[in-house]
Amino acid sequence: MEILINAILKLGKVDRRIIFLIIALVVLVPLMYPLSMPIRATATTQQVYDAVESLPSGSKILLSCEYSPSTKPEIHPMVVSFLRHCFRNEHKIYITCLWPDGQFMAEEALEEVAEKEFDVTYGEDYVLLGFRPGNEAVVKGIVSDLRKLYTIDARGNKVTDIPMMEGINRFEDFDFLFSGSAGYPGSIEWVQYAVDPTNIPMSTGTTSIQVNEIMPYVQAGQVQGILAGMPGAAEYEKLIDHPGIGTSGMDAQSVAHLVIVLFIVLGNLGYFIERNRKKRNRGY
Repeated sequence: MEILINAILKLGKVDRRIIFLIIALVVLVPLMYPLSMPIRATATTQQVYDAVESLPSGSKILLSCEYSPSTKPEIHPMVVSFLRHCFRNEHKIYITCLWPDGQFMAEEALEEVAEKEFDVTYGEDYVLLGFRPGNEAVVKGIVSDLRKLYTIDARGNKVTDIPMMEGINRFEDFDFLFSGSAGYPGSIEWVQYAVDPTNIPMSTGTTSIQVNEIMPYVQAGQVQGILAGMPGAAEYEKLIDHPGIGTSGMDAQSVAHLVIVLFIVLGNLGYFIERNRKKRNRGY
């Protein structure tokens, strides 16, 4: 028993630099070698998956990217998994961006999925329309007259020359919308100015901190499910049976939290043991 007590006291006095090193290792190792910890999809994540699965093959899906590098760890794995799911089901993907950085994020996701994993052709199976300034005015423009807003795509091609743009003139010509949103403008603006007036079904993926703002729309049936932060991304990866950075990120986060709690417990145990020893030495 005395050996255990002495070990706890020593661990409670470990140099903080060693603690930082241990935390760094327990974060890095799961990112490099995923642990595949058990993941159970929540009802809202399952809703998103089911909504996409219910679409007939060849459906026209509008994907809107509203996030930047600062929120990439949470939103990007969702967008990547969503693209995988859609290409696997042979849907047509049209990508718009309400944020300037969203276009770069979309290009990176397309490079990872469309260009490396699937036998799909730009202009026939997917197109990156890109960013347009104007916030919710862009949403209104897509609803009323998309071709007036987009005359060329993000790669400089005329929209009239892109085969898959035939028959696409306004928001109502799409079958489904997915918004990868980190804030304004984003999911809420899509609901208010596009989805409600047209009844086109929509799902979304957001940062964890934004979930409470979107949940009322999910509960009201205006949004079909939500991917909530990195846990939502990991759950979606589980559902499509393709673990990625969301899964490894949750592994790293879970192990890091466990180690931090362990150090807190050991530190407190060491404090109380040492305090009791001092009391005994003083004759209390």
